[in-house]
Parts: sequence; structure tokens; C-alpha cells
Amino acid sequence: METTRFWDALSPRAREALRGAGAPVVIRPGAFLMREHTRASQVFVLRAGAVKVWVDRDGETAILDVLGPGDLVGEVEAADGGIRHANVEALTRVEALVLPAARFRGVLDAHPGAVWAVAAVLAERLRDSNDLRVAHFPDDPERRLASRILRLVARFGAPVKRERPGGGTEEGVHVQVPMSQQDLGRWAGMGRRKVAQILAAEPLRGGLTVARNAISVRSTDGLRRLARDD
Repeated sequence: METTRFWDALSPRAREALRGAGAPVVIRPGAFLMREHTRASQVFVLRAGAVKVWVDRDGETAILDVLGPGDLVGEVEAADGGIRHANVEALTRVEALVLPAARFRGVLDAHPGAVWAVAAVLAERLRDSNDLRVAHFPDDPERRLASRILRLVARFGAPVKRERPGGGTEEGVHVQVPMSQQDLGRWAGMGRRKVAQILAAEPLRGGLTVARNAISVRSTDGLRRLARDD
């Protein structure tokens, strides 16, 4: 599963312009970059760490996305000047560039190609949202959960080698992001118990571990089969 990183899609000159226009900030875990239903005028370019994008609906939390290095936050409100549609909360220590929306638009005006970097990000998020909606009709919780975990792997996964019980080594992926089974369920549209059932059944049984601060994936093959990410 491919993810589009805003920073990677920029030209070197546009990156330098953003560095000059923005200010570096460090955000502690649990702090908010943005809050739902408020009007703000800042854009963040994430440089390190992870944030979750979530909304509260009648006391229930729904996670919309988990973003990391190279991602852009606040671009929609910068474009239309509207109210924040979601909370953005730091999951880990986050390093970012922050700049006023007007200054962000000024960089895009001065570097027209940068507009396509924003468009690529929005297009990728729209495709992902549509895929998640399709997996609700008919209901396919396995596909939804697998696609969310693969999204984390694509954004935050680091390859690791493990010793096999019978000898030799195997390639795996380590995702250093604190996402619990409950969080995965909130992102994939199901309860924690359903997440646990899917992880314990084939083809994922024994293939990955969701710990307190990380997800360990032995192989992505089972995830890709469930997500139909061929």
C-alpha cells in the first residue's frame, strides 16, 4: 500500500521556501496540534513522530488517520478558511514546521508545482477513504483492519530481522507507534473484541503482535491478502 508524502513530492526549491517560511516546533505526546470545531490559521509539515486525526461523536471516538514524517496537516482549512473538522493529537514526540495559512499559500503561489504535491496528498487520502467505505458495503471488517495496519507499515514500518525457532532468520517489520487494539478498531470501524478475533484467526494468527507502544509484523503477506492489496 503506497502513501503519498507531501514533503517527498515537493521540489528542492519549494522545500527550502517552506523551511524559510515556517518555524520549527516540538510537540509533546498527548498535546493537540489542532482541535475540532475551532477556527485556526496554521499549517503543519510533520518532520518526525506520529499524530492521530480523530473526531468525537456523542462521546465516541473515531480515528480518521494516523500521519507521520513528510505529511501535511491543516491544508484543507488553509484552502477554504473553514472550521477544523477534526482533532490532531500527537501520539509521540513530534517535530514539525508550522506556518500561518496565508504564508503557506504564498509559498504555493511562488512555487506552482507545489500545488500538485498538495493535490497528490488529497487524491491519495480520497482513494483511501473510498476504499474504506467500499469495505463497509458489504461489511468486510478483515479488509478494513488489514488496510489500516498496512497504512501504518507504509508510513512507519522499519525492517527487522528475527531469529526463527528452528534456526535462521526471517524478515519482519516493526512499527514504533502506540496504537492499541482499541485504537485500531476506532480507525477501522469496529470494536476491540472484533479486532482481537481477526488477529487470532487465519491468515493473521501469529503473524503480528499489537503491543502497548508498537506493532510487530512477521510478514505482510496475510495482511495484503485480507486487504486485497495485490
